[in-house]
Amino acid sequence: MSDPAVRIDNGCIREVGGKISIYYNGYWIRYYAPPEDTLAEKKILIDSLTRRTFHHTEPGINTPGEKLELARKAYDEETDPAKKRVKGAMLAGALFNRATDIFHSIVNLGAKGVLISSENELMRKCGECLEEALELGKMVKHYSGEEGIDELWGEPLKAFTMPMEAFYESRYIKIAQAMRDIDRLTGHMIEVFDKQPPFQGVTAGIHELAVAAKLEAETVRSDWVIFEVWPRFVAAAEAVEGFEPKSGGVAQRQLEDGRRMLREGSDIIKYLAGVRVPMPKTTDGYLNDLDGYARAWPPLSSRS
Repeated sequence: MSDPAVRIDNGCIREVGGKISIYYNGYWIRYYAPPEDTLAEKKILIDSLTRRTFHHTEPGINTPGEKLELARKAYDEETDPAKKRVKGAMLAGALFNRATDIFHSIVNLGAKGVLISSENELMRKCGECLEEALELGKMVKHYSGEEGIDELWGEPLKAFTMPMEAFYESRYIKIAQAMRDIDRLTGHMIEVFDKQPPFQGVTAGIHELAVAAKLEAETVRSDWVIFEVWPRFVAAAEAVEGFEPKSGGVAQRQLEDGRRMLREGSDIIKYLAGVRVPMPKTTDGYLNDLDGYARAWPPLSSRS
């Protein structure tokens, strides 16, 4: 995080900590130059974003594009609210994949010298599928079941409609917001567990997890540095989740509750580092639970 006393404009690019970084909303983030704004590059980007979206969302919704009509019929005819939500998510998946199929055809035609304008029926249909998928995406949950992740679900549409440079800027803003929430979570975890005698020593691990998670959030999988970043991130999370508190003189329930809060906090930090967008419901819910834990188990010196 940057020094708040020094004014830095968003979008500033410089070397920070041995890497080229770009600044947004208080954070220096590893910089990747946007590719050329061509249909072929957009295809690569949209394919990557679509795979990433399905990776982070609930299972069973990656419906093939050729199943679109069947998915729509199943959704339209469903009356049970719980089932309709899931069928809506499946329809959204089919729409995403149909849009990707169409865009592949457009790029393949372009490679053969057939130019497709933005007003072409194929381009309009692709955009319509993505827009409908975005609307239905409100029914799609993160794979944890905690909450929807509309902002992640909308990224392929943004990549389709926005210039590459503008899309990359939007990604850096979301990464900065995810980093902010990682800092909120780990900062509060450190504050709570630092006052818990059985958990003395875990705060250094939480701090390391915060650093490693932000490195993971800013790094793309194709960057060679991932071979350093990912192992560091996994090891940091495992250290926090596997921390063994000192059991002398405290209730077993306190130890169990503390371990559970550490595991849950680590899980949410992993979610944020993966999706690279904020998860406000999940984050706020955990912070409230952590406050409840601190009230239930105040430091021994403050107990009556």
